[in-house]
Amino acid sequence: MKTLYLMRHAKSSWSFDDLSDRERPLNDRGRDDAPRMGQALAKRDLHLDLLVSSPAVRALSTAVLVARELSYPHDKIKVEPCIYEADLDTLLDVIRELPDEANAVLLTGHNPTITDVANYLSPSPLSDEMPTAGVLCLRFEAEHWAEVKQANAEFYFFDCPKNEK
Repeated sequence: MKTLYLMRHAKSSWSFDDLSDRERPLNDRGRDDAPRMGQALAKRDLHLDLLVSSPAVRALSTAVLVARELSYPHDKIKVEPCIYEADLDTLLDVIRELPDEANAVLLTGHNPTITDVANYLSPSPLSDEMPTAGVLCLRFEAEHWAEVKQANAEFYFFDCPKNEK
């Protein structure tokens, strides 16, 4: 069985006109929400085999803050450059190429693609877009990541910061 946690990065700041989109940091709310979601995941007693993130500052910062709450080593976060501007097919390729020895993976990325992938793979699509710092968990009856698809997916949970306040 494979377990996938799809997470949209926490709320980012638009206050720095001189920064590129890729360099935008988290704002105050994002710096609060990311660890809150990490704590919510820790309460579920989850143990990650792998955490994969976009290289964008806001996504990687989210991943680091969540990793801290899960006692996941920061230096083991895999930065995947193609997640930053990924479309649906690219992000599905990233997921399907995950190492099979990793059974529980959290992937931190961006909208609209995180929502697109969540809705593509989930037997219970989201009713709206994935909110910032939202997490959707799916479990797949599969031995290999290359086999994950909606037909072998089970919706496990969806959570977001507003549920954790």
